[in-house]
Amino acid sequence: MTYTGIDLHKSFSYFTTVDETGGIVKEQKITNEPNKILDYFRNFDGQPKAVVECTLGWYWLVDLLAANGVDITLANTRMMKAIAAAKVKTDRVDAAVMAQLLRMDFIPPAYQIPAGIREKRDLMRFRLTLVHKKVNSVNGVHRLLEKFNLDDPEQLEGGYYYQYLQLQDQIETFEQQIKELEESFYKEFLPTPDVQRLLHIPGIGEIDAYAIVLETGDVRRFPDAKNYLSYARLVPGSSNSGGKTRHNYKYSKAGNKYLKIAFTDAAVHALRYYPVIREFYKRKVRKKGKRLAQNLVAKELAKLVYFVLYHQTEYNNTFKAKPLQHIKRHRWPRPASPRLELAQ
Repeated sequence: MTYTGIDLHKSFSYFTTVDETGGIVKEQKITNEPNKILDYFRNFDGQPKAVVECTLGWYWLVDLLAANGVDITLANTRMMKAIAAAKVKTDRVDAAVMAQLLRMDFIPPAYQIPAGIREKRDLMRFRLTLVHKKVNSVNGVHRLLEKFNLDDPEQLEGGYYYQYLQLQDQIETFEQQIKELEESFYKEFLPTPDVQRLLHIPGIGEIDAYAIVLETGDVRRFPDAKNYLSYARLVPGSSNSGGKTRHNYKYSKAGNKYLKIAFTDAAVHALRYYPVIREFYKRKVRKKGKRLAQNLVAKELAKLVYFVLYHQTEYNNTFKAKPLQHIKRHRWPRPASPRLELAQ
């Protein structure tokens, strides 16, 4: 059995292969050409094992190796840094460390999103990029007006009016692109059982439901709700030392930022329309402040999502065991709505 660590880069990768005793069998720097990479693995008998970190460019390499008989593992980049921190860090060292960790079965695995939903998930993320660009353009218009204490863009003159016209053109372009992108999802996602179940949960609309389903993937990979909440960045970090436990509520990059955005957006809408949830929020505000109180609402909504998806059951219209006064229609959106007609 051989174990190969792959340090992946944009134009080349460094490969180090060790045997069952940890001795280096082969190491080589290879340009990212499929044929050359496959030739490297043809030198080994049996089914070789390999590992690569979960960086932005892993799709093609994992698909290539898996399709050609290599047992490929996707490593959790964040946890790998904690395990394999080194004073000397080079491509050669990184590949060798990964190979040795793979041999000892110490690789912290990352979730390999199925090829069938990668494109849709990345399109949802691209939609968020378009939304951010649109918001930046809108803010640019407001900044122009603030410079001259104006409330009507038509009062701008010269180069400033030209800036406004360009920003307005960008806003209209982004709005059209966002609309077309959203409509492309209706046909495939709106009628699906998981999306329909999530649409009954307070605050969750169509776009949030799509994002949650795509970013969550197989919910059963989370053994309990706590793991899911941690992945969604909705629980604080903590440290225990000397018998004392301290919680860190500062923003953390550990987890899925897109789930954090979706559940935070759902919390904002839930607070607007559901008195029971609003009362829960007000109680928490007095003790913890607005930011943490809103995060706690998002956390409770994420719990509901987890149990609905995990058990494949319908939402029971309660929040913290209290019945909701405002309840969404049983089949919302209605099949006769324009958006569902697009799905037909």
